[in-house]
Amino acid sequence: MKRLALPCLVLGLLAVFAVPLRAAPPPEAPQPADQSPAGAISKTVATVTGIAISPLLGTGALGIYENLSAKTPEKKAALPWYAQWSFILPALAIVGVCAAKDSLGAILPPGMKKPLDVLETIENKATGLVAAGAVVPFTMNSLSQMIVAHAPVSPVIQSTGLAAIHIGAIDGSWFLNLLTVPFGIAVFLLVWMASHAINVLILLSPWGAIDAALKGARTALLGLITLSATLNPWIGAALSLVVIVVAYLVAGWAFRLTVFGTVFSWEFLTGAKHRFKPSGKANTLFSSSQLAKQGVPMRTYGRLINEPENGRLAFTYKPWLVLPEKKVTVALAAPSVGKGLFFSSIRDAERTAFVLPPRYRGHEDAVARIYQLEGGVQDAGLLKAWGSLRELFGGGAAKAQVV
Repeated sequence: MKRLALPCLVLGLLAVFAVPLRAAPPPEAPQPADQSPAGAISKTVATVTGIAISPLLGTGALGIYENLSAKTPEKKAALPWYAQWSFILPALAIVGVCAAKDSLGAILPPGMKKPLDVLETIENKATGLVAAGAVVPFTMNSLSQMIVAHAPVSPVIQSTGLAAIHIGAIDGSWFLNLLTVPFGIAVFLLVWMASHAINVLILLSPWGAIDAALKGARTALLGLITLSATLNPWIGAALSLVVIVVAYLVAGWAFRLTVFGTVFSWEFLTGAKHRFKPSGKANTLFSSSQLAKQGVPMRTYGRLINEPENGRLAFTYKPWLVLPEKKVTVALAAPSVGKGLFFSSIRDAERTAFVLPPRYRGHEDAVARIYQLEGGVQDAGLLKAWGSLRELFGGGAAKAQVV
């Protein structure tokens, strides 16, 4: 399935860029580059990519552009909701608050900044869903209408006027929407998932300076795509295609981070630890790099099963959460539970073996008893946060024995 994904993506890109070649006006009546269907497609690809990188900021910037481009009150009144100042101003205000939070993150105590990071992660998910469900389809629909408007008319109809009224009433944009809207949403989700991983990295990072650097790099990329698309649509489209290809290559990594961020944010915000009790048989958590040799990627969401009959632990998971379940067994040489500041983990000596979601906070003793971890519960604290973060992203080899 994954082997076919890249060829399908390439064919889809070629198909989208081939449409304007068929619909282009005759050579003797060329139109300005920024008004041609080819230019419109280039700008649309850059627009969708930019919105996916930062949904709220990208949608707000698109709204400002369309609002300022509408010169008459009638045109302004007909603008979509995201181009109205009633949306633009609150959206940019939220973006400003998030930027201020990241700027002050280096001096704020971790306990004060982390809840704000959770809220921003949830905001990024919500605005991403809104953009995927409303803004991107609207953008692709506008592109379809422009392509249909520029489609050539048969010379016979031009010379005779045969059935011109009926043919003029036909709007083929709905058919193009069947092709372009799903493609636009797929591209958006692919890039958004890679961009959203930055929010999850901020959740995991214990240092505000790293957060600001990650956010600054993402904003700079958005600004570069926007500027290049404004100066030359084709340069913007080429840069967007590079971003799309990179997003495809890291799709699995980004998906697992997205799942981690979703679970972390939901449990942290809802206080799941107060309603949770660890199971004596199996509990859901995230793997680290120790199972990589067994084909289990880092941050895979699965269940750690206690098998006292053979004295080992088993980890079961479903790739992409929907594929057939797989199972590996793991034996820890010096196991313990590391009690962290924001989330805890099951450790082997000084290495992270599994990451526990926030609902396990306060239940570390129960986890140690259930899985018979000889080291009991140890205080990890913030001093070891950087080492745990490094392990979580593959910065060291785990010492656990995988059998």
